[in-house]
Amino acid sequence: MSDAVSGCIRPRTTVTEAEVEALVHGICFKTGPPRRLGVEVEWLVHEMHAPRLPVAPERLEAVYAALRTVPLRSALTVEPGGQLELSSLPAASLTECVGTVSGDLDAVRAVLREDGLALVGLGHDPWHTPRRFLRQPRYDAMEACLDRTGPAGRFMMCTSASVQVCLDAGHEEPGPLGHVRRWWLAHHLGAVLLAAFANSPLARDRPTGWRSTRQLRWTQIGTGRAGGPPLDSDPRGAWTRHVLDAPVMCVRRDGGPWDVPEGMTFREWTRERTPRAPTREDLDYHLTTLFPPVRPRGHLELRMIDAQPGDDGWIVPLAVTAALFDDQEATETAYRAVKPLAERALGLPAPHNPLYRDAARYALADPELREAAVTCFTAALAALPRLGATTGITDAVAGYLERYVLRGRCPADDLLDAPDFASRGPHGRETRP
Repeated sequence: MSDAVSGCIRPRTTVTEAEVEALVHGICFKTGPPRRLGVEVEWLVHEMHAPRLPVAPERLEAVYAALRTVPLRSALTVEPGGQLELSSLPAASLTECVGTVSGDLDAVRAVLREDGLALVGLGHDPWHTPRRFLRQPRYDAMEACLDRTGPAGRFMMCTSASVQVCLDAGHEEPGPLGHVRRWWLAHHLGAVLLAAFANSPLARDRPTGWRSTRQLRWTQIGTGRAGGPPLDSDPRGAWTRHVLDAPVMCVRRDGGPWDVPEGMTFREWTRERTPRAPTREDLDYHLTTLFPPVRPRGHLELRMIDAQPGDDGWIVPLAVTAALFDDQEATETAYRAVKPLAERALGLPAPHNPLYRDAARYALADPELREAAVTCFTAALAALPRLGATTGITDAVAGYLERYVLRGRCPADDLLDAPDFASRGPHGRETRP
């Protein structure tokens, strides 16, 4: 959500259906040799010594005001529930990306620590119910729109956090690094990444029955808002149709609440042109209100990974994903490993298919997902030196492979195995109800 356009933009040049189709077709997959890498890391913000207590909005406002004076190389944004996000600039290498974001996180943590607050790597808040921190027309409209499908939207907005990996779309021509293969691989490997890094089994102090409750929330929001298009040999065409046929979240206004139409697709908006004709800016905004597990933004944004435990836990999914997409040998291995899983999707778009549902519920306790994860993590570990990764990065991936993947576990299992988690926070300190 951090990439959304803020505020209201006055209508400019209106667009027709054909113009929208041409624009989406041209801007969402920018092909070329994979050279750039990025990451967006979201965090819950909790009281350091009493994480079960909600942080007062006034304290969040004060600490975020202080953070805006800190020079950072990553973009710092705040999510609707007060979660904090750092979005890296495109980096020329994995090592560069890790170094930049790690330095920024150190600076952010120092400011939070002075006020007794901490960044917490969990995909879904285990204690707190949704509570809006940001009061803006965008989020008022989003809440009104998502409430139509139930409470999942508020949980997504206010109590979830993730690691989002951004990759180049790939070559125009066919092959392991071609954009068609990478689009297909992102969706099917995405289920393996979802399972391997599941880290949100609790809500309201209780197990939900899902290793990734965060993914459950996204699925509950529905196919139009949080689903992807059917996979075929023309990713541009499939995505363009999906964008046009997706419901419009809101129609922005210069003053007062934004309109929240019910059931109007962007295609219908271009044809009916009410309550006003859509503009190029409306299209740009509409693209930010679609939340599929793989989102093409010129590059590919993988959105299915839960926030990870520990200060540096986010590095492992970034490194594994980069290796499996940008090293040709690892890419081929990953493609062969996940190809058998495709049958379990039943041809249905992610995440609303049995493959993603099983990944979110069972994670690596699922034998096929575990087997694919072992193969993929092993290939990624072998590829990291070829990508120039540091010893620290490769050691982190090796440790994760040993601790979790080879054992058919994920971080969610650690939380479920800890009988005192309800009374101890993620920092291991006693909490007060």
